[in-house]
Amino acid sequence: MRQFLTIFLLIFIVPFMATAWDFVVAKDGSGDFKTVQEAIDAVPDFRKNRTSIFIKKGTYKEKLVLPTSKTQVSFVGEDLEKTILTYDDYASKKNCFGEELGTTGSSSFFIFGEGFTADNVTFENSAGPVGQAVAVRIESDKVAFTNCRFLGNQDTLYPHGKNSRQYYKNCYIEGTVDFIFGWSTAVFDECTLFCKDHGYITAPSTEEDTEFGLIFLDCNITGNAPEQSFYLGRPWRPYGKAVFINCNLGAHIKPEGWHNWRDPAKEKTAFFAEYKNTGKGAQSSKRVAWSHQLSDEEAKKYTPKNILGEWISEFEKIKNL
Repeated sequence: MRQFLTIFLLIFIVPFMATAWDFVVAKDGSGDFKTVQEAIDAVPDFRKNRTSIFIKKGTYKEKLVLPTSKTQVSFVGEDLEKTILTYDDYASKKNCFGEELGTTGSSSFFIFGEGFTADNVTFENSAGPVGQAVAVRIESDKVAFTNCRFLGNQDTLYPHGKNSRQYYKNCYIEGTVDFIFGWSTAVFDECTLFCKDHGYITAPSTEEDTEFGLIFLDCNITGNAPEQSFYLGRPWRPYGKAVFINCNLGAHIKPEGWHNWRDPAKEKTAFFAEYKNTGKGAQSSKRVAWSHQLSDEEAKKYTPKNILGEWISEFEKIKNL
């Protein structure tokens, strides 16, 4: 029976799978390209239809850029833990002119093209605990990740675009200080956040006129950090916004929950809130007075579609390319 199934797959299924992707990347030369950047470069500029890129198992050490002209691009990995896109730059590293790269320059992957999606891929900055070292920096709008991993330490994930909307479903994100930070509106839906050493989970820099910042829905906040060693967040800019709803908070979360970044003035402008969180780190009695516990009515507006818009419905149709 097993031999029959193998023959059936080879004859009837595999040929159709081969045509499911526009491009295939494989380190061993069995695909259309050996590097991910070559596949990106091959996408026609401002293509109206989606371009799907299947990435076979392997560790691809490349500093990647998805330009503004490469729109509607999808990455699909063959194996979540074995399809790894990585680089090892960090903020204090010097460029060829002897200048520091800075936080933005440390990024392993720059995403500028609108409508980018990724499934089943690991994104990494492998520099180690050497200060700011970004795995992915996202500038563009309507970006979505499902079943992806983001590995790093300080400043792992940078949702940078001030007008960018991003959706993360069933993703794993790890780090130390400010490991999810930036201006964008981003929803993290049923994700796992793994806290290492000590630090702050979020550092939002939301604009004053932006309604939503970093939103965490039904997430598991875990890690190997010591007890009471992590804040939920601190405002990088005065109007930073972060909300945790129905999340499980581990014992490593500090009782006060939030930090003002040594600037009491930000307590009047930042918006940090929680709703019906559970776990040892969810006790609200000792939270800082300037944070919020949402009412049932206030919590109703925190849905992916209300926060991000109708494009999420379109994403549901194409995410399983």
